[in-house]
Amino acid sequence: MATQQSIVDYILDQLAGLDVRARKMFGEYALYCDDKVVALVTDDTLFIKITPAGRAYAGAQFREGRAYPGAKAAMLVNEEMIEDREWLKGLVRLTADALPIPRPKARRKPKIINY
Repeated sequence: MATQQSIVDYILDQLAGLDVRARKMFGEYALYCDDKVVALVTDDTLFIKITPAGRAYAGAQFREGRAYPGAKAAMLVNEEMIEDREWLKGLVRLTADALPIPRPKARRKPKIINY
């Protein structure tokens, strides 16, 4: 089941004030903060990458889940946690700060066609 656009729009609204954007991929979404993938939204459920800082921040609310079969474990964020705007923004900020800067993509070499 693909994620509804309205769910992603609501999450982005809750994260207003942070440099967060969503990118649709195969009917689901990746959330980027500061150009780092910090979360996935699959089947209308938010999964945030696990970091030591994020796990400590979540405390007793921490639940582990998988965004899809074969995916790495991620923090399962329930609806109540999403509704707490300041808490969610804090979690996303801590997660983004803990993740490494993405490597720049290699530039493609133009194909040379010999006739």
